[in-house]
Amino acid sequence: MPLLFPSDYRPPAHLWNGHLQTIIPALFRKVSVSYTRERIETPDDDFLDLDWSYGNPSGSGHLHLSGFENLTGVGVQTLKDVRTLVILSHGLEGDSGRQYLAGMVRHLTANGFDCLAWNYRSCSGEMNRQARFYHLGETGDLQLVIDYALQKGYKHINLLGFSAGGNVTLKYLGEQGKAIHPAIEKAVVFSVPLHLTSASRRLEAWDSQIYNQRFNRTLKRKVFEKAALMPGVIHTEGLQKVRTLREFDNLFTSRLHGFRDAEDYYEQSSALHYLDKIAIPTLIVNAKNDPFLSRECFPEELARQLPNVWMEFPTQGGHCGFTPAGPNRTVYWSEERALRFLRNTN
Repeated sequence: MPLLFPSDYRPPAHLWNGHLQTIIPALFRKVSVSYTRERIETPDDDFLDLDWSYGNPSGSGHLHLSGFENLTGVGVQTLKDVRTLVILSHGLEGDSGRQYLAGMVRHLTANGFDCLAWNYRSCSGEMNRQARFYHLGETGDLQLVIDYALQKGYKHINLLGFSAGGNVTLKYLGEQGKAIHPAIEKAVVFSVPLHLTSASRRLEAWDSQIYNQRFNRTLKRKVFEKAALMPGVIHTEGLQKVRTLREFDNLFTSRLHGFRDAEDYYEQSSALHYLDKIAIPTLIVNAKNDPFLSRECFPEELARQLPNVWMEFPTQGGHCGFTPAGPNRTVYWSEERALRFLRNTN
């Protein structure tokens, strides 16, 4: 598909660089979504917490039936035949309540989509049971969530991911290739570190240290918490000296999840290596001034060669930002962009 250029995103004047476009929404945007939480068990005796939000019956573009609040009641099969579900995957150390994801859920449900925002292991507010956590190449849990939605009776499913969740989503689509379940129709992802090795180095640059520090603080806290729950299983030697995300992944993430080291983990998990196998319409949106992304995360030549993947690289936007210009800033540009693609595929 062609590289989509130029992008129509324009930031507000007071957010003049990628850091402001990243930090200001994260700190000051407040989005309230009413979720219904459901816990499902995993085959390895762990759990995933799923947060549901259901589409407004007056939303345009879809046929709607009443009574969808009771997902186990009579007529569920008919209901799921006509409704579209969007499964949303959050970023590193995020959750379903983060403003970028909650804002998307609010906009999509207002326009008639059902939404399922799932929380990765350890990210829902309760520590998971197993020694393992989650990582950017882990697609098994996403498959479990999709399978559960299919069991609910949904016939039309779209996938949407942010940052780490975007990488997981794209890797999953590439792994599935042409064998992907026919109910999965489209995908949209934002702010994706397509090439994890170079993106990790970008986070080590002087102007991105604030993000490295934030991730290290929350990730190390979780490891120490789990080590207290699993003495002798989770080891924390050397963890206090870790200063970057790459160092954390080299010491902990890679070893815990069966990789040789951080480089092996990044190479096997980078979504960039899976894009040419994607078989459904997919949109990737990465801002050129994103302080998390390296130049390898903007593969313009590859974009022109892929039959099912659209890529849009706005010059502005930051990381999971995309604050709209103008007086009405309730709905963000990314939310409108996702809706447009899910409805029209362009």
